[in-house]
Amino acid sequence: MNNNKIPVFSSELLLLLAAIVWGFAFVAQKVGMDSIGPMAYNGIRFLLGSASLLPVIWFFNKKNKIHPSPKKTINIWLAGLVSGVVLFIAASIQQIGIVYTTAGNAGFITTLYVILVPVFGLFLKQKVNIQTWIAAVIALIGLYFLSVSEGLTIVIGDALVFGSAFFWAAQVLLASYYAPKVNIIKLAAIQFAITGILSLLISFFTETYGLQNIYDAAIPILYGGILSVGLAFTLQLIGQKNVIPSHAAIILSTESLFAAIGGWLILNEQLTSIEIFGATLMLLGVILSQLKFKILK
Repeated sequence: MNNNKIPVFSSELLLLLAAIVWGFAFVAQKVGMDSIGPMAYNGIRFLLGSASLLPVIWFFNKKNKIHPSPKKTINIWLAGLVSGVVLFIAASIQQIGIVYTTAGNAGFITTLYVILVPVFGLFLKQKVNIQTWIAAVIALIGLYFLSVSEGLTIVIGDALVFGSAFFWAAQVLLASYYAPKVNIIKLAAIQFAITGILSLLISFFTETYGLQNIYDAAIPILYGGILSVGLAFTLQLIGQKNVIPSHAAIILSTESLFAAIGGWLILNEQLTSIEIFGATLMLLGVILSQLKFKILK
């Protein structure tokens, strides 16, 4: 037996677990809106997620005895600020959109960022093969069938979540740019904190809530902060060390499937046959964009 396969398999399981946590997080995000506004929910959960990474940072600092230079510290704070602002925009638009759509729809539509990342690469003078364009068209057709209402118009919630996918793609590109240059876990903690602070600032001026609202939304907030932001992100970091990016993207894209399952099991959300067809097309488009076929290169 090739022992090198064991860590790869284990890493893939970690990525799958992260996808499951993220998928069910859409349910938590939807339920949380019953008691508290989207900005307050995001603010508290991202600050909680940032705090949950502090023990991880302390552990690795102690284990590796890392003492960053002032130059690196400045760089990581600048990277965290830029990434945090983009993450704030992505999470805010998505969270507002979830108020007006289902958890399942939000999960499938958000997954489009996997296709948007290589498309955005065009602006960075990166080549995009025909396979990616075909996958994008298939996914967009699927988006239409998933989101169109009886009046043949896209519902506002799905449109907002679709808009957030562009910023999620930008956030992924920023992470890819900064990852080789800074400590990625520290970067995550900083950008989560920036997102949380900005969200709470906006909530103070746009939403009305008290301690009782926070208490009523405690379970969704804890899930969204500790599990979705803190744990799942750490699992992704560990898992992607031994899994090639294309395979990792395919595994992580299954969060859309688990979002639909969670919406069905917990929120009793039902998909029509047309919506199921659209969701299937979207998932196929995402998978096609990551598989490598020599004939399409």
